[in-house]
Amino acid sequence: QVQLQESGPGLVKPSQTLSLSCTVVGGSITTAYDSWTWIRQPPGKGLEWVGIIRYDGSTTYSPSLKSRTSMSRDTSKNQFSLQLNSVTPEDTAVYYCGRLRSWGYDYWGQGTQVTVSS
Repeated sequence: QVQLQESGPGLVKPSQTLSLSCTVVGGSITTAYDSWTWIRQPPGKGLEWVGIIRYDGSTTYSPSLKSRTSMSRDTSKNQFSLQLNSVTPEDTAVYYCGRLRSWGYDYWGQGTQVTVSS
């Protein structure tokens, strides 16, 4: 069974960078054709897809967040990360990491609350 665990600061100040990591246990982030994703859910709103990093390290970001988003990975730690620059209170959300296989999403982390506030 694959387990994903998000980690990072729960509070970020406006204009700073939000940095989160997702540690994967029970599966490799380099397994062919697997992809690893970030989504978020602002309070009182629906889920929003943030971006994806594939098994080969290539990335795709949400068009609405692309200018502020960067995803990376550390294969030695089996981790992938999200950086979101110039955050505002509108970036306050629960952030989830998950795995996408050819047939769909199958595993998710429990989520981590990030609040943007001074």
